[in-house]
Amino acid sequence: MIDQTATTDEALADARRRYVDANPASQAAHEQATAAMPGGNTRSSLFFTPFPLTMTAGAGSRMTDLDGHNYVDLLGEYTAGLYGHNNPIIRQAIDAALDGGWNLGARSVKEFALAELLCARFPSLDLVRFTNSGTEANLLALATATLHTGRGSVLVFDGAYHGSLLSFADGGIPINAPHRWIVGTYNDLEDTERLISQHATGLAAILVEPMLGSGGCVPADPAFLGLLRRAAHDTGALLIFDEVMTSRMSAGGMQHRLGITPDLTTLGKYIGGGMTFGAFGGRRELMSRFDQRTPDAVPHAGTFNNNVLSMAAGHAGLSRLFTAETSDALFRRGERLRNDLNAISVESGARIRWTGIGSLLTAHFQTQPIRAARDIRPERELRELFHLDMLDRGFYLARRGMIALSLEIGDDDCRSFCSAVEHFLAQRRSLLAA
Repeated sequence: MIDQTATTDEALADARRRYVDANPASQAAHEQATAAMPGGNTRSSLFFTPFPLTMTAGAGSRMTDLDGHNYVDLLGEYTAGLYGHNNPIIRQAIDAALDGGWNLGARSVKEFALAELLCARFPSLDLVRFTNSGTEANLLALATATLHTGRGSVLVFDGAYHGSLLSFADGGIPINAPHRWIVGTYNDLEDTERLISQHATGLAAILVEPMLGSGGCVPADPAFLGLLRRAAHDTGALLIFDEVMTSRMSAGGMQHRLGITPDLTTLGKYIGGGMTFGAFGGRRELMSRFDQRTPDAVPHAGTFNNNVLSMAAGHAGLSRLFTAETSDALFRRGERLRNDLNAISVESGARIRWTGIGSLLTAHFQTQPIRAARDIRPERELRELFHLDMLDRGFYLARRGMIALSLEIGDDDCRSFCSAVEHFLAQRRSLLAA
């Protein structure tokens, strides 16, 4: 029974106790891991207090942890797990690739078949090259921009995440790659115009997510992206769309949905079929700098850029599973879920709202509109309480409240989650009064 008179601190302490009691095997695994890895992990986004869960298996949209608990996976590997955990078509493609051998040190048929698919789908891609992650893709896109323009400044936006060395929460992190960063405010047209005008002669690139992903699932206004497109053209800078997350919004990403074509696009996550993957590509004149048939070609190496598992799984996923019809259906399911959650939240009178586009959404413990990272109230205690309560109810999502639907999540799962949120809002109503 939930104590309706409990303070946030008391409610959170009780939720933590219940979590610790329910997950002794995950706690032991975490403590063992701290002996060999700082913080017990090698991926900061997976850490949360009191300790993260250790998963042992996944099937479809379900996962099982070390203590035997089962969860509906609403996190979808932070958008990389689009196909769920053991899709038979992906598995068949991987098995076939393994049967043919790996670490071949040569090109493969699936490599250029996947490249052809991407170039056919995304309006900006005349040519494309593969990497191992979205981080690498963004670093190489920026290198392409500085090489092409001969300039050194890059406009990014507060709250953006473009990879582990390109993170701009609260303006940036100490280990960011050493470009000359200009940090603007997302969706602020006036401030953006001022910054671009001020730095026009040295501006190499404008790097932007069509929706702040890790920064809270905050959609860009079409007018904002349109301004960036015009400003890049007028100043000679390159507009780079980071579609590592938003590429799932249609068969051709947000650029296709909005009708705004950048100079370069970066991709990653699900496009590798659940394997390691990244890609950057764009206009022929830009990408031709990497054409080794020319005397002044720029090298771009990477042992696993075209590894056979990513190429095979990626091609199978895009050609056989994530069709234009499937992407549109997933988009609609996510839109319905977010609208339903917001309707429940408004009706309850609770201080919580949901932002996002399509199959990506995030819970925010506030009722004020959110157009930029600066508008988001941290509310860390309520986020943690919500996360722990949802785990207790059998739903796995990010501690920060982010959800990424996979193709395996159906309408019944969405209804069950809405019911769980409704119960949470009722049980915690004294802590969530607007």
